[in-house]
Amino acid sequence: MKNQDSINRVIQVNDINIGNNIAILRKSLNIKQTDMVTKLQLIGIDISIYSYNRIEKGTQNPTVSFLLGCCNILGCDMNRIFQCNK
Repeated sequence: MKNQDSINRVIQVNDINIGNNIAILRKSLNIKQTDMVTKLQLIGIDISIYSYNRIEKGTQNPTVSFLLGCCNILGCDMNRIFQCNK
């Protein structure tokens, strides 16, 4: 049985780098990682700079609430975050 934390996680797969897509969008808006973390925390997403950095690198999987928060801050929808950049 899966634990409660793993139920709401999104698995990054080899053909879509969710974290990289978020980094590209963030950089296009000239938002620093630390500022992004602060904005996420202000809307109720419990995340550290360490975890955020790992998500962008693709070594940690994001939660659905994290992705929704990013969409809100970056002014995009989920389709843009999941867009495949092959």
